[in-house]
Amino acid sequence: MSAAVLAIGIFFIVYGAYRGEVETVFSKAVRICLECVGIG
Repeated sequence: MSAAVLAIGIFFIVYGAYRGEVETVFSKAVRICLECVGIG
């Protein structure tokens, strides 16, 4: 069961990277971090 969940998780990570979601997630993460610090 856990191997299947791991395989599905890896599949969705690769699929998201293929769609170009890495830049979106990274830009949102930077924005959230800057807001926490008080700069953004």
